[in-house]
Amino acid sequence: MSPARLGVLAMIVACTLWGLAPLYYSELSDVPAMELLAHRTLWSALVFALVLGAQGRLHLTRALLTHPARRRETVFAALAIGTNWLLYLIAVQRGWVTESALGYYIFPICAVLLGVVIYRERLALLQWLAVALAAAAVLVLAVGLGSPPWMALALALTFSLYGLAKKRIVAPGAVSVFAEVLVLLPLAVLWIAAAQISGQGAFGQDWTRSALLAGSGILSALPLMLFAEAARRVDLSTLGLLQYLNPTLQALGAVLILGEPFGPARAVSFALIWAALALYTVSALRQDRARRRSAMASSAEAAL
Repeated sequence: MSPARLGVLAMIVACTLWGLAPLYYSELSDVPAMELLAHRTLWSALVFALVLGAQGRLHLTRALLTHPARRRETVFAALAIGTNWLLYLIAVQRGWVTESALGYYIFPICAVLLGVVIYRERLALLQWLAVALAAAAVLVLAVGLGSPPWMALALALTFSLYGLAKKRIVAPGAVSVFAEVLVLLPLAVLWIAAAQISGQGAFGQDWTRSALLAGSGILSALPLMLFAEAARRVDLSTLGLLQYLNPTLQALGAVLILGEPFGPARAVSFALIWAALALYTVSALRQDRARRRSAMASSAEAAL
């Protein structure tokens, strides 16, 4: 199998695991969200340590945690992804998986807007239309449900901030994520220890729950490693298209398996978001083609 096909397969598996994760975490709905986040952090740190140790790459995290500028970037990324994970777990426990899916659909549009605000990037007409449709989707939900979809917006914003932080971190994907998990690890260990000492800790109460808590580390680490491999082998436009598999599976699982309602307001808002993503994707593909043509022209000129 070619490297590109392996990359596509890795991305599909990663997005499938992310998309089905709400079904896994719904089995731990009686565990407080902060405690569940702490276990997710602890066990994923162990998984990353084992994998990177076997690869002989553990030492690469040192530079991200000792160099002042890199440490600031890593801490910011850790806080952003930690907040995103916590909000996601709260959404699952409260039966808001549909809104969680909407947040990850909105994420690319939110990331584009952050680029405009922070980096003064200019948007093409199709991108502005996509932003307008996404705003209309949020407005429809706000009117239809009686309040804005705060959870979806918070998930989209925190993941967009995480994406911005990751652009500044120069390190392999698994290495940088391990460094971020290490930033969160001391608080996670203290939280778990306090829960266990008080007798309220979830771990150890029964084998099934303990296994699920430990398994959250694999469920957190494995997709990120697969995504890192996919990013090395697959072009960005393909990655962008494949990532929509995650929220699609989340939404389907929420409605068909978890039994969440999907009324007219949600139906209209999702339709608007899908239209926005279609426009955004077309625009991204056009820009990707333009970059390739420019690169080929530059190479041809250099060869002359």
